[in-house]
Amino acid sequence: MTTPLPINPALNHLPVYQPGRPIEEVARELGLDPDSIIKLASNENPLGPSRLGIVAMRQALKQVNLYPDGNAFYLKQKLAAKLGVTPANLILGNGSNEVIELVGHALLGGEGATATSLGDGGVAATAEVVVSQYCFAVYPIVTALFGAKLVVVPAKNHAHDLDAMLAAITPNTRIVFVANPNNPTGTTVGREELARFVNAVPANVLLALDEAYIEFLNEPLDLVSEIRNGSKPNLLLMRTFSKIYGLAGLRIGYGIGHPDFIAALEKIRQPFNINSVAQAGALAALDDSKHVEKTRKVNSRGLRLYARTFRKLKLEFIPSQANFILVRVGDGQRVFGELQKLGVIVRPMGGYQLPEWIRISIGTPKENQRCLEALKSVLGQSQTAS
Repeated sequence: MTTPLPINPALNHLPVYQPGRPIEEVARELGLDPDSIIKLASNENPLGPSRLGIVAMRQALKQVNLYPDGNAFYLKQKLAAKLGVTPANLILGNGSNEVIELVGHALLGGEGATATSLGDGGVAATAEVVVSQYCFAVYPIVTALFGAKLVVVPAKNHAHDLDAMLAAITPNTRIVFVANPNNPTGTTVGREELARFVNAVPANVLLALDEAYIEFLNEPLDLVSEIRNGSKPNLLLMRTFSKIYGLAGLRIGYGIGHPDFIAALEKIRQPFNINSVAQAGALAALDDSKHVEKTRKVNSRGLRLYARTFRKLKLEFIPSQANFILVRVGDGQRVFGELQKLGVIVRPMGGYQLPEWIRISIGTPKENQRCLEALKSVLGQSQTAS
């Protein structure tokens, strides 16, 4: 029986985001000991959270009977000082995913679902969102949620083709999403190419640049300076504490943009969207440079290990600049399932139109070695069977 409620018709074809499977769920399903399972599916920090953050969060727990600071004053102050911007340049979200949704509300929701230009016959045209093939799954979901049109530009060597994306912009385009490094491919855009693109995007189109993995880059292009000097009011940088800082479970991300656009997003943001424990953990994590640097080193060594091993196994892979790597294994869903039986959780890529691939998050040296041994075993069984 279907519900008689008048549910938004945009939800009829809206896909449900499929996160990496949690250890507890896999343990229950397969009858495994949770302690025997390693999860390399969701690009989490294998070193855990900052110790400074843990201390701060324990202290914050004593006051969880009180509502948090709705404006996250101290966190915004410290983050602004670190970035060289003002607190008015910052919007905090329940993960950077919420920031993406806030952007949808601001530019696609309500009357924003129709573009300012008129289509044939004077009928208002549907607003458009430009993304790259193999983009982060949340961009299409948010686009569909607000009834906008998704324009997917074919990838170039599994990476963003910025020239083609620029050519795809029309008078109806409201947002262009670019992730650098990109999830799920781990590819990056060259510094000069990205700088040209930022300057070429029309002023009436928001360039939402997703930099969730920017801390893993050795020499990232500093686009905060464009926001600092106010030269790009249509640029929004989105970052997170989930990856390099190891605070994925707290769900805290942020956007850096022009004060006028940030003020519009603040009108949409739910009150108390960043809880007090998350604020305390993020505030302390900003001081833990040792944890950040150790994470970078562990990740870099892990990426090199996977690349060397994949070459030896003659497996096609995409060189990654993030904290995960994409490898072609044949039947990705089957390999994912067989690895789970061995207590290794990775991510199948069928939902990203890459059914022959799996994505592996970089773990600790011990976890990486175990994953590779399990993968060799599964692929060896496949070859024997064939």
